[in-house]
Amino acid sequence: LHFMNKKTKPQNYHDYLKLDSLLKAQELLSDKAGKHAHDEMLFIIIHQVYELWFKQIIFEIDSILEALDRKKIDESHVGIVVSRLERIIEIQHLLIDQIKVLETMTPMDFLDFRDLLTPASGFQSVQFRLIENKIGLPKHQRHSYGGTDYKSKISNSHVNEVSKSENSRSIFSLVEQWLERTPFLVFDDFDFWDQYKKAVGRMLKKDKTIINTNDQLTDSEKKSYLKQYSVTEKMFNALFDESMFMKWLNNGKIRLSYKATHAALLIFLYRDQPILHNPYKLLSRLIDLDELLTTWRYKHHLMVTRMIGRKIGTGGSVGAAYLSQTAEKHRVFEDLTSLTTFLIPRSDLPELPDYVLRNLSFYYDSQDKE
Repeated sequence: LHFMNKKTKPQNYHDYLKLDSLLKAQELLSDKAGKHAHDEMLFIIIHQVYELWFKQIIFEIDSILEALDRKKIDESHVGIVVSRLERIIEIQHLLIDQIKVLETMTPMDFLDFRDLLTPASGFQSVQFRLIENKIGLPKHQRHSYGGTDYKSKISNSHVNEVSKSENSRSIFSLVEQWLERTPFLVFDDFDFWDQYKKAVGRMLKKDKTIINTNDQLTDSEKKSYLKQYSVTEKMFNALFDESMFMKWLNNGKIRLSYKATHAALLIFLYRDQPILHNPYKLLSRLIDLDELLTTWRYKHHLMVTRMIGRKIGTGGSVGAAYLSQTAEKHRVFEDLTSLTTFLIPRSDLPELPDYVLRNLSFYYDSQDKE
């Protein structure tokens, strides 16, 4: 460290990074038990590094929440959120790659000290639970951990902190609010959604004609394809019918609100418009974050399966099976990912009038008459 501020005394690298404390924080239980297990050092350092990166992710998430938690979000705020998300995503890549280092430890090496860890478990990571809650994983969506509340495995000193994060603002809730405040392209003499609905109708009719006239398909294959296509039609119908959409929302099929879904779709459809570049990046980075969390959970599941097979985890969970189920269930931004269902070819998109393009601003308040 070569820089120095007049208000601070000269810093030494070792002291500035508190390396005395940091490098003495690896205490091997196997040594205390008189049965040295070489790979316990790797196991400890890997998980300590995870927690350090979790701390940085929380630091970035908190800055994202601050940028989004305001009535009007301008271009600079969106840019801040995108840059913070991109940093988190790079950290996630590191977390996934770190599993490869842990996999240099063989199952037999792990068994040398595994029993000493009980009942400690990665499930007890307070910071990871805070990350999930701050991103927007709702409590009711969590996969049950042995039929008990996930907080029951967290130390009493941290329960209040985790409980508070359950009921506080999240990236999901603030992004939903931001989307709900954007204009929806319904102006005096131009109704985008009416034009889009007609374009969708033409596309669906064309696709069904292609299926019916395809000589390479048998009658049973055509019937099967058309049946599958009817599901797609129902999804489009829900997009245009708010009462149907609300039924899906209430029964948990979807989570993002009707207005927010429309706004997000608008951003995806017209992402080539300069004003929508950053909003599109923001939504895309949220999808990346969600997918990388799922990837990390899945790779963690594979690694645990490789290490302990079908044994019970050190924390008492059903080990690998629990990790597999959370990878499937703990998605937060799946509604954004599913918006590709509603994309249509660029050539079929309704052409926006010039004055509509001029008004398409994301710090424009659709309730204002200015």
